[in-house]
Amino acid sequence: MSVLTPLLLRGLTGPARRLLVPRAQVHSKPAREQLGTMDVAVGLTSCFLCFLLPSGWVLSHLESYKKRE
Repeated sequence: MSVLTPLLLRGLTGPARRLLVPRAQVHSKPAREQLGTMDVAVGLTSCFLCFLLPSGWVLSHLESYKKRE
């Protein structure tokens, strides 16, 4: 690397340092209604069915994917 490389890189990144990045306005409030037991059960069941079941099926059949026919 040459002696001028840090100066060139500083020249390229200098304007980017002065840009203002907008901050997200995130505010949290308490829930309007308390979640019931049935709501929690439906939510957990749907998460299980949507995410864990397909990935578990793929992992259980991983050996058959590795075999060549």
